[in-house]
Amino acid sequence: MQADFSYEPVNDGAGIQLAVTILADRDAVRVQMREDAEAAGYRVLECCGLDEYASGATGALGDLVLVDCVEPDAGAIALLSRLDMRAGKSGAQLIVSTTMAALDAVFGCFSMSGAQILVDPGHAERVIAIGRSLAHVPNLRLRELAEEDRLMLLRLTEQVAGMAERLEKLSPGQREGGGAFRLEASSSSWRGAGDEYVVRNESAAAPRLPDGPVIRALIARRQARAKFFDSELFADPAWDILLDLAASRSERQQVCVTSLCIAAGVPATTALRWISQMVDTDLLVRIPDPHDRRRAHIALSDNTADMMARYFSEIGLGAQEQVLVL
Repeated sequence: MQADFSYEPVNDGAGIQLAVTILADRDAVRVQMREDAEAAGYRVLECCGLDEYASGATGALGDLVLVDCVEPDAGAIALLSRLDMRAGKSGAQLIVSTTMAALDAVFGCFSMSGAQILVDPGHAERVIAIGRSLAHVPNLRLRELAEEDRLMLLRLTEQVAGMAERLEKLSPGQREGGGAFRLEASSSSWRGAGDEYVVRNESAAAPRLPDGPVIRALIARRQARAKFFDSELFADPAWDILLDLAASRSERQQVCVTSLCIAAGVPATTALRWISQMVDTDLLVRIPDPHDRRRAHIALSDNTADMMARYFSEIGLGAQEQVLVL
């Protein structure tokens, strides 16, 4: 089988070829991942099923770990958690593919390594994920890339850049200490006009989020557009994520990552990239499940919740207001 892409052997600063560990229970997927990794220039350290790897001697992970986990039983969850910890400490990159049904269990295993998580990926998505990992390798020379994969890589690059750019456009008043994405907590502030100064006690009248049904009605109106127009015309996953989490916060409901991916209205892998970016920029927080430490929930940070409440108040949709037709 001809590889979709090919690189010069990937070497570290000392000229040693970089290595990969491949773990997958599905034979066809494991074979495909091996072919892709070797085509990318990696040397294969291990290539086996998850149970086989877990029961064997623990060796070096290598520089990249490719995992395919579609049935996260207790043994698989324990292994994934160990891989996350080891990769987080060693700096190895992780690419983990799973299914929508298993996403919550798999997502909860990864908090230290910054793993790329792919949901029901096709072959091209796996190739692009390896390409993203290679972006961290210095002095890499690309020999050949199939046109289809070249276009997908371009779209992915534009997508990730677009995420950062849109988040970066938060107004300066929302940032703390000039740092991007750091939202200011509400506090008393002064405003000057000539020699006159007026104090504004913002914390005394801080608005509250509207009730959950009010926000849900707004979300329903947004979703109704898809009945008449192509949904991609209005794709705005970051805002849909914020709205869903705001409604859940008002309802005092926890939100799992699978539910949030659905609410984002984009493919799950794309939604996960948005969630990761928003957690990294402190717009969202990751909360371990107190009843099951293997799982995690996503929520608005307190500062983000405050800004959402101020937004709703600004458009006349405060805690005591009726739903507007937007």
